[in-house]
Amino acid sequence: MSETEPNTADVIVIGGGTGGYSTALRAASLGLRVVLAERDLIGGTCLHRGCIPSKAMLHAAELVDGIAEARERWGVKATVDSLDWPALVATRDTIVARNHQGVAGHLRTAGVRVLQGTARLTGTRTVHVEGAGEFTARRGIVLATGSRPRMLPGLAADGRRVVTSDDALFAAELPASVLVLGGGAIGVEYASFHRSMGAEVTLVEAAGRLLPMEDEDVGRHLARGLKKRGIAVRTGSTLTHTELLPDGVRATVRTPKGEELVIEAERLLVAVGRAPVTDGLDLAAAGLAADERGFVAPADWSRLETAVPGIHVVGDLLPPPSPGLAHASFAEGLLVAETLAGLPSRAVDYAAVPRVTYSAPQTASVGRTEAEARAGGLDIKVNTLPLAATAKGMVHGQGGMVKVIATADGAGGEGGLPCSNAVESSGRTGTVLGVHLVGPHVSEMIAESQLIVGWDAEPADVAQHIHAHPTLSEAVGEAFLTLAGRGLHQH
Repeated sequence: MSETEPNTADVIVIGGGTGGYSTALRAASLGLRVVLAERDLIGGTCLHRGCIPSKAMLHAAELVDGIAEARERWGVKATVDSLDWPALVATRDTIVARNHQGVAGHLRTAGVRVLQGTARLTGTRTVHVEGAGEFTARRGIVLATGSRPRMLPGLAADGRRVVTSDDALFAAELPASVLVLGGGAIGVEYASFHRSMGAEVTLVEAAGRLLPMEDEDVGRHLARGLKKRGIAVRTGSTLTHTELLPDGVRATVRTPKGEELVIEAERLLVAVGRAPVTDGLDLAAAGLAADERGFVAPADWSRLETAVPGIHVVGDLLPPPSPGLAHASFAEGLLVAETLAGLPSRAVDYAAVPRVTYSAPQTASVGRTEAEARAGGLDIKVNTLPLAATAKGMVHGQGGMVKVIATADGAGGEGGLPCSNAVESSGRTGTVLGVHLVGPHVSEMIAESQLIVGWDAEPADVAQHIHAHPTLSEAVGEAFLTLAGRGLHQH
């Protein structure tokens, strides 16, 4: 920032979450002068109310589950005497604080000017920041204001009996029973966590399966694993009535058969998705408007630029196909920063963005589902391998699967014509379209599959690489060996 133009920058970023700070850091590294305005805490939802604190808690849940497994399955006479909730919270908050300090330090070292205050658009190149005044962007403005939990009409959170995922993080104590409304990733993770901590859990999802955006087999295997742990899973069911009690809630749920179930719980956790945050942004001042869902859609997805030249959008403000995931927003931030610096940059390949649910069992996916591939008219082949078919899968004992979807032998990834006897005649074994995993630690196994899908690999390409034995990952290797016609344990 020049001394003669203290309120002028090359780039102004509104929002300091993963999309915002990644944009700011990359732009600064390219020599651009950057102002970042954040009205809350640098790091945003992911760092303070989402990814990081929830995964810290899920790690604690994994430790509790491990003690139970040691006792019940392996003869290790260990027990959990009690749970020190304040100690768990303190450890979680320490991890969050250290990450927050790290991000703030990176921004400071990079020379990004961080302003604490609410920012609003005042024109196509101007922004007013509360307490700091008016700022002008030479090259562009980046909108990265994130999202908040959605609530159902007529249902209000009180932070105690009816809560959002944000409220659940900061609860003073754990409930003995919880009704989780919503079977997406957030709802499944919170259901899993509370069950590990000893709560009676009912998980209600309106769609016919859990994780309805994932492959059908993923939802089926996940539901099986959660039910095995004692979670009551109610798919195809809807909440019809809620009554607040002095120390909990009484909810009426309609099942697919039309039955009315009355469920009482200390806490109703609403996890029905997240809504973009645009309040106070004054989009109209720059000639912009949110759509009916609250998203700010880009006119050019290759640059994530809106219909107003120079105003870009990253993170949770983007509609699908952006998945609203922190790691996708990192990529979006890099793209926008490089675009504003005048550098060529590849558009984000949303089909190759991995999706992970950190429950027990975990799920991890990348690429197309079987239904999506068939709906696209592709000639495909599918191979599903139970994790229990491998020695390491038996050791873990959580069940799960590997599912690989590829085009038929010789068919191109975009629907090319299949070729009979392709392996012998051309060496083609199809193109991998999607990989879907359910089981222990699959969040750490998806990176390989991301590269496979992102690089349009063929099963034979993967099959020539050796997976260590005994590992869970060799189930992935075996699935590809079978698709390439070289399987040892599948036919």
